[in-house]
Parts: sequence; C-alpha cells; structure tokens
Amino acid sequence: MDYLLKCYLDQFSTSPRNTLHDRRKRRSVVEYISTLIEGCIRGQNCDPETIVRDAIIAIIRYHEENRASNGYVCMMGKFHNILYVAVKLCYDWQLKDTGTVIALLEHIYSCEGTFERIFIGAIFGNTAPYYIAGWKSDFESQEENLRAVVYFIDHATNGGLEVSYENGNFIRFIDAPIETCGKASPVKIAIQLGLPDKLLIFLRYGASINDNSVEILLKRLMEFCHVYPYNIIACLQLVLRAIPTIELTREVIFENYFDLVKDSIIPLTRCGIEVPELKHITRCCIRKRLGENHQLPHGIRVLSIPDSLKRYIDIMED
Repeated sequence: MDYLLKCYLDQFSTSPRNTLHDRRKRRSVVEYISTLIEGCIRGQNCDPETIVRDAIIAIIRYHEENRASNGYVCMMGKFHNILYVAVKLCYDWQLKDTGTVIALLEHIYSCEGTFERIFIGAIFGNTAPYYIAGWKSDFESQEENLRAVVYFIDHATNGGLEVSYENGNFIRFIDAPIETCGKASPVKIAIQLGLPDKLLIFLRYGASINDNSVEILLKRLMEFCHVYPYNIIACLQLVLRAIPTIELTREVIFENYFDLVKDSIIPLTRCGIEVPELKHITRCCIRKRLGENHQLPHGIRVLSIPDSLKRYIDIMED
C-alpha cells in the first residue's frame, strides 16, 4: 500500500500548484485512493482499519516531506490540499484510530492556524465556503458536513487535542477560531446566526461561552419588541443550561434587559436576581470537571446516576 500510494502521490510533484484546489479533482483523488484501499483489503485479507490508517499516514508523511524540503514552511497549494483528501478518507472509512486523526488535524492547524475548512460547511451550508473563503466543501451536503464535524470533534475530544493560540495559550479543537469569520469560535457563530441545532452539538462537547456571546443573544432579543423568534430563544435557553448564571450586574439587567425578565425569557435564577437552583449549579460543576478531562459528553454515560439526570447534565433538558 505504501509503495503504490507513494508512486501515485509523486505525480503531483510536476503538476500545477493549484491542481487540488478544485473539489472535483480532490474527489477523484479520494475515489482513486479508496479503490487502492479496497484492493489492498481484498488482496491482503487485512483489516480495513489498518489499511486506511496506513494510507492517511502516507499522506501526512508526503505533506511533511514537502514542507521539510521548503525549510518547514508549508507551500500550501497541492501539497497542503492533499490533507483534505485525507480528511475525506478518514470520514468516508470512519477511521477509528484517534492518534492518526489527531496527527492529521495537527498538520492542518500547523499550516492554517484554523479548522475553518472543517467547520464552515456545517455551520453555513454546503455552498457557503466558496463565497466566504474561495473553496468548496469536500462533503456532499450540509448534513454530511455536520456529521463530519461531529466525527472530528469526537476524535479531538477522545485524544485531548489542544492547539496553540495567542500568547502561548492552548485551546481545544472545538474552540479554535475561524479566520474568515473574524476569528470567532464555532459556538459564537452559531449564536450569532441563531442556529440552536448546531449550538447544542457544540455545547454538549463543552465549547466555551464568553460573556460577549451571551450579551449578543440578549441584544438580539431586545430588538424584537416582545415578539421573540423561536430560534433565538432556543439558543438562549441552551446557553443558560451550560453556564451557572449570566455574568452581568443587576443594574445592567434591569436597565437594558428587564423586558426579557418580565416576559420570562430570562429566568430569575439565571441572571443574578435569585440564587440559581442547586441542581443547575451541580450540573455546571460536573460539566466543568468532565470538560477539563476531555470527557464531554461521553463521560456522562458512565456516571452512576439515573438516565433522567444524565440527560439533564448533557443539557438535553432543563
């Protein structure tokens, strides 16, 4: 497999730099390598997991060799876009080897400083990446994009993936900024667009929420003069399940958002007017500890508590 794949990848050395910019070309490469994988599985009677892992490692090695030949500065173009062939292969074959998947994600981030090509299609839709960033998604639909995001979040969580960010800090895969969206995190974009289905996925995996994101929701709701859209309310409800309380002073709440309190959009126990419920505070503490240990949401399943409480801690209900 290694030799066949190496011979195939060597052809790109003499091809134009933008060879793999076109999604159709990347798909043809995915199909060709998938055919090689199928042939090796049948010919060698091997476990598919082993063959797929070897193929992904070969692609990562090819990228690294070309980067090394350029002083360890990625040349981007075809030598970088081959990594997105590996992304599609990982998803199509549902590779279970977390170490290999994380190595692929780390190579992407080391060159781009973002995972936007994995997230944008899932958040905005399948055609959006072309208009936002000038490239087309490798997945067939927004639904497949979203399933792929969950697949990679799962592996990043299981492997405890954290990437370097500003000032020497480290952030998790799910919190990595999307460059073409003002460096906003996926969860902040879901909040700004009012996408409760995507927001629920990100929050279940422990995505970080900052005070600015909460205030974005409150300000948007105040624009609707007591006729509140369901999707924005749903986003606020999900956020309020994931944080102990809104970090705003009573004065700010009464002065700027008291209509939301009167209309019961903001519960008194979640905005500092009344003490939060012990059950809710406990949920937040448990989620914080699980998140610190990269155990959200799957670690909730192994807790020795009733299933109804597992759903509560997993913010599936309030």
